Amino acid sequence: MDALPLNKVIAGDCIEVMNGLPEGSVDLIFADPPYNLQLKNQLHRPDNSRVDAVDDHWDQFSSFAAYDAFTRDWLAAAKRLLKPDGALWVIGSYHNVFRLGAELQNQGFWILNDVVWRKSNPMPNFRGKRFTNAHETLIWASRGEGSKYTFNYEALKALNEGIQMRSDWVIPICNGHERLKDDNGDKAHPTQKPEALLHRVLVGTTNPGDVVLDPFFGTGTTGAVAKALGRDFIGIEREEAYRKVAEKRLSKVRRFDRESLSVSTSKRQEPRVPFGQLVERGLLAPGEMLSSPRGKIAKIRADGTLVAENVKGSIHQVGAALEGAPSCNGWTYWSFKREGKSVPIDVLRQQIRSEMHD
Repeated sequence: MDALPLNKVIAGDCIEVMNGLPEGSVDLIFADPPYNLQLKNQLHRPDNSRVDAVDDHWDQFSSFAAYDAFTRDWLAAAKRLLKPDGALWVIGSYHNVFRLGAELQNQGFWILNDVVWRKSNPMPNFRGKRFTNAHETLIWASRGEGSKYTFNYEALKALNEGIQMRSDWVIPICNGHERLKDDNGDKAHPTQKPEALLHRVLVGTTNPGDVVLDPFFGTGTTGAVAKALGRDFIGIEREEAYRKVAEKRLSKVRRFDRESLSVSTSKRQEPRVPFGQLVERGLLAPGEMLSSPRGKIAKIRADGTLVAENVKGSIHQVGAALEGAPSCNGWTYWSFKREGKSVPIDVLRQQIRSEMHD
């Protein structure tokens, strides 16, 4: 496979398919591998009705050694595909997540966080012999220790009503209208993940236009959310029944418009605009006066520096000197007059930044 098969569901074994894709071509991998639940008997509710548990052939391995070998191979294939600054998310339960974490570290991935997905509506423990299993664990890892991975901190903070996003996420399991059904009215996939979970992952750790690969595509939750959010996806799924459901689902997804896809960003991520550029472009003139919140005055010079009392220097240096402070953010400290009103100079910086984005 020479070209990257973007926005397609590829039939086949995930390891073979990944090994056939171009090296270093993917920004993010979200993987929901078999959990190796090791179910020995059928599970029943108190009324003796059978629980629709995960007992499919794809979740069955002969031993821990066999599962570890499978994990080692697919993670190696995944790492080859990631760009140098790429990252990977993998989700699991107590049955497999510790084995996944160990192999990630064995292969040189750098674990950034483990995230607990706490299910607000978990399935009860019917036998009453263990705690109700109310969470799953996600591991977020960069390709290597020095990778400059994507983390949209401000977007996640905004998603959480202005509070820093924590590593415990309370999200309901997939049910109701979101739960996909097959032709018989049964669950199309026993471990379908909620779109809310993928929305948070993709908004937080990718950007529009990024390539997101899911090697265990199932019914296509990753692809559906990626498509809506303006990311390109690649799905790999060996089970024909799941591919059929995924493709039908994806055909109904519409991408959000460009303006809706933009998210909150950190000020440090914005393009740098020197104060002198405001003077060069005539937005402020040499000789014009700036004022501080406490009425301090400084004059603009032709090279973008200020002079005030016995101080000369940048907008930051002069502000700090006038306040007797070790530092000062001149952009928020200084204002200019327009039509009798005081206007922060940062308004002009934002004007130039908006032109850079157009």
